[in-house]
Amino acid sequence: MKRVSANIDLGATAFGILQRLHEAGHDAYAVGGAVRDARLGLSAKEIDIATSARPEEIQTLFERTHPVGEAFGVILVVEAGEALEVASFRKDEGYVDGRHPSSISYGSLDDDARRRDFTVNALYYDARTKEILDPVGGLEDLKSKTLRAIGDPHRRFAEDHLRLLRCARFAAQLDFEIEELCWDALVGEASKIRNISAERIGAELTKLLTGPRPGQGLRILLYSGLLDCVLPEIVAMVGVRQPPEFHPEGDVFVHSCLALENLESRTQILAWAALLHDVGKPPTFRVAERIRFDGHVGRGMDMAKEILQRLRFDNESIKRIVELVHLHLKFADVFEMRASTLKRFLRTEHFDDHMALHRADCLASHGDLSLHDFCQAKLAELGEAELRPPPLLGGRDLLAMGYEAGPLLGEILGEIETAQLEGELHDEAAARAFVEKRWPL
Repeated sequence: MKRVSANIDLGATAFGILQRLHEAGHDAYAVGGAVRDARLGLSAKEIDIATSARPEEIQTLFERTHPVGEAFGVILVVEAGEALEVASFRKDEGYVDGRHPSSISYGSLDDDARRRDFTVNALYYDARTKEILDPVGGLEDLKSKTLRAIGDPHRRFAEDHLRLLRCARFAAQLDFEIEELCWDALVGEASKIRNISAERIGAELTKLLTGPRPGQGLRILLYSGLLDCVLPEIVAMVGVRQPPEFHPEGDVFVHSCLALENLESRTQILAWAALLHDVGKPPTFRVAERIRFDGHVGRGMDMAKEILQRLRFDNESIKRIVELVHLHLKFADVFEMRASTLKRFLRTEHFDDHMALHRADCLASHGDLSLHDFCQAKLAELGEAELRPPPLLGGRDLLAMGYEAGPLLGEILGEIETAQLEGELHDEAAARAFVEKRWPL
């Protein structure tokens, strides 16, 4: 087994857990993505620990533990407000559902490494000796920027079908080439991703879309056949032409990938909105005096909702993403909007997300940010007081003036606010006079 010297800062919590396991006579290592990323000079997001200790031994050593995967030798250890997964060295046997082993047996570090997915994810860091242990050649693959399955890639993907999506995600986010045999297996096994639950697929796609190089990840999904299995609506974008004067970058798929890449912050909401904002274009494509996509926003809203529901997104996320799809073309009208219409638009809930999507949309096409900059300037100029002024009259005021409860009250209040936002009404007296003139009793 290859060993190389390294000094990885795991943080006090992980180091303390490792130290306690060592003091109890167990082997224990940080393993997986944290070691991989540290070796690449990236910040580690999660630290997992692998140990020779059995689950019951782990639980006796720490005060707060949760058996998140006790059947698979995984215990969640909570120390200093942090929760880390501590897993016993094991061999997985008898995969039957394409996701979980039907049984496990405890083994050695070498056994533990050979059950993992890719060589670069099977690196173990010994905090005592400050060495990385490399049982399957992961260090060489890190050096050559190669994503390689451990052992037979067909078998690795057959064991856990979710590894198909993880392969695309790791290759994109690490900017690695997928090794030839691994690629062939990825293509050959792609259809098996349909056996994975929609929630798992949605979560893995979100990780791909919100991480580095999401466009590259989508292209890997496309060329491997995975995208047709999980998001056929996105495959339909490929080859769909757009007016070159507005979209010199190419077809709808290319544009959507670029929009994702141009997001300054790829939250789940924004990433999915960028991917889906033009999902209604393929079914509405037609050529008249020019290429047109009449009604693509409405069609896109329906399609986005159906896709997100299919992937089991929560209702609030679906609502926000669909609203971003709904309003993404409204920026085109801001120069011509009445003052009241513009102010209402600028005070749209989560407007910063709408601005972020519009900016990415522009940068992914014509590059003109004049509408974005105009809105940004207006937000600074107007401020909260002008965008959301206190109402001059309320429903009780109108009832006291003699108006009856019903739809008319809402209409009157809306017209008062419009005149107020237009700068035509400034005080309660003017508002009362306005109402009495427009709606005489």
